[in-house]
Amino acid sequence: MRKFWGFCIIVVALVFVYLPIIVLAVYSFTESKSLIWSGFSIEPYLSLFSSSELINMLVNTAVLALLAAAIATILGTIGAIGIFYNKKILGKFTSAASRIPVINAEIVTAISLAFVFSFVFLRGTYFSLLIGHVVICVPFVVLSVLPKLKQMDSSLYEAALDLGATPTQALFKVVLPEILPGVISGFLLAITLSLDDYMVSAYNKPDGFETISTFVYKALAKPRNAALAELRALSSIIFVVMVIGVLIINFRSGSKYKKSKIKENRR
Repeated sequence: MRKFWGFCIIVVALVFVYLPIIVLAVYSFTESKSLIWSGFSIEPYLSLFSSSELINMLVNTAVLALLAAAIATILGTIGAIGIFYNKKILGKFTSAASRIPVINAEIVTAISLAFVFSFVFLRGTYFSLLIGHVVICVPFVVLSVLPKLKQMDSSLYEAALDLGATPTQALFKVVLPEILPGVISGFLLAITLSLDDYMVSAYNKPDGFETISTFVYKALAKPRNAALAELRALSSIIFVVMVIGVLIINFRSGSKYKKSKIKENRR
């Protein structure tokens, strides 16, 4: 009975999480602006890539997400390595500080960034928007990379140094290959966070610059003239792309794990 009820709880949780997404995907194939089925149509997907307004919004969001994720991944990876190899008070303090933005309310982060950028006359610029997205992404990259560092044999780095490698060579040829799955996961997570962010974007974006989140907010505020069907299609595409990316990473990680186990058994 315990297994049965446990299975039921898991099913209910999965339905609760994924049913809205499934409904969204189904209704992305109809032109209705409300949840009233008006017949199967792929017009929302065609309109999505034919509207100059939507295309500009997509390009803005994609470029911002890639730039923010790339910068956040570099900074987060460096930070995670520094935290892992620094066992003293500084490492513990940095580890604790990196978790604060994760549990902090995003509205607090957004207003704080807006205040700081206003003070230095940079609010409402692309720079303030980009830095704001980097700030919210870095802690999640750190959290993605640290577990891989803890799984790695800590003596590998010292062994590489003993064999004649420079610290830079040991980092790029020994440490980074071991933690690469965590780095990639952090990069994808940073992209997702940037795509999803509204608060930081709304308070720090330049005038006339729209991301997916700000565009959707304006569309829902004025639904009569909004491209709601196209937005449903866009959301479905983003979800499918992210799922494929996660599956590929998990498949590669699983394959490497199986190969390592086979090598250990042969030994």
